[in-house]
Amino acid sequence: MGQINRRTVRDLRRGNRSTLLRQLYFQGPVSRQELGTLTGLSSGSVSNVVGELLADALVEEAGSVESDGGRPRTLLRVAPGSGHLIGVDVGETHVRVELFDLMLTELARWEHPLTPGGLERDPEPVVGHILTGLETVVAKSGTEPETVIGVGVGVPGVVEQGEEVLVHGPTAGRDAVPLERLLRTGTDLPLFIDNGATAQGQAEMWFGAGRGADNAVIALIGSGVGASIVTAGAPYRGATSSAGEWGHTVVQVGGRACRCGAVGCLEAYVGAQAVLDRYGRAARGDRAGAGGADGVEEGGADGAGEDQQAAFAAIVGAAGTEARAREVLEETAAYLGAGIADLINLFNPERIILGGWAGLLLGGRVLPRIRAATASYALHRPYAQTEIGLAELGPDAVALGAATLPLAHFLATGGAR
Repeated sequence: MGQINRRTVRDLRRGNRSTLLRQLYFQGPVSRQELGTLTGLSSGSVSNVVGELLADALVEEAGSVESDGGRPRTLLRVAPGSGHLIGVDVGETHVRVELFDLMLTELARWEHPLTPGGLERDPEPVVGHILTGLETVVAKSGTEPETVIGVGVGVPGVVEQGEEVLVHGPTAGRDAVPLERLLRTGTDLPLFIDNGATAQGQAEMWFGAGRGADNAVIALIGSGVGASIVTAGAPYRGATSSAGEWGHTVVQVGGRACRCGAVGCLEAYVGAQAVLDRYGRAARGDRAGAGGADGVEEGGADGAGEDQQAAFAAIVGAAGTEARAREVLEETAAYLGAGIADLINLFNPERIILGGWAGLLLGGRVLPRIRAATASYALHRPYAQTEIGLAELGPDAVALGAATLPLAHFLATGGAR
């Protein structure tokens, strides 16, 4: 019985540390008195825990403010230099590694291009790039490895959490990649692996367009299409962590072939390559018998990084003056509206946040059309209660989102290393 009581006291202390650390992180700088109001903890508990956090150098003083008739109140905040976080974005066309201080100020970055689907077809080179990136950003920033709290890795596809973390790819390539085990051959740093859309969604909920919402969907459109579904403030994962594969919901029975092996998937209509392919067909239609097209041919964009993004941006830019570009974007907005309507009808979110590099380009040009298409497919009342807007953290925020994975663990455990 005594052992149970000791464990309960320890858990209570850790819970108090976590509660105060989270408030200091998201609300700071604040005074001890404000912490008591924010957390509901007694002044004695606040004083004791703050003393521990100061002694552990996790918290520092940040000036003072005048109080009503008393001594100035000392403000406290999380010490940015008390730890470091690394975020890794394993995208369809690149590996990007970024190192941050504890308050997510970027200190170093490294990037390497990938052949699309590289993680599924041949994971070992991708793992090598990640390990090289980890070494590079630590060395470039002058960070001591022991100050790195953890490494978050955002990947495309389904991440199966269990005794061994397995990554199941979004296309018809190799399945069940043991990414954590492969990375363990080259690093001892704590690893946190999750779907990239889920990771970026957490960042948008904490620091971007999702702030203040409890129920939201962060939809990411790039080479692939995915979503992070947030209910009651937490990501919805489903029975085996595969929830959020929005790009592989069907919008057209018997429709276009998708790279996942099915037909009619949303990704096959609104993903970046799908838009490039449709534009190429429109161009050939305009110049039938003329020996080719000025636009992007179907399958002509190899999907590799900057080439795909540049071609996609060119279509978006041409939509103001070129009829076929405008037609393709309006058709894409219609399909995207149908997909968003499904999210609204299924999950009744407060907000739909459109992100990803292609999603932001599309939203910047045809967001009113996307909203109108959504309204035509969604139930009236849930649609009227849903805001549809753009992500705020930029087109390449997966690495930032990945860094929030070890950060979330750090805050939940009260700053435990």
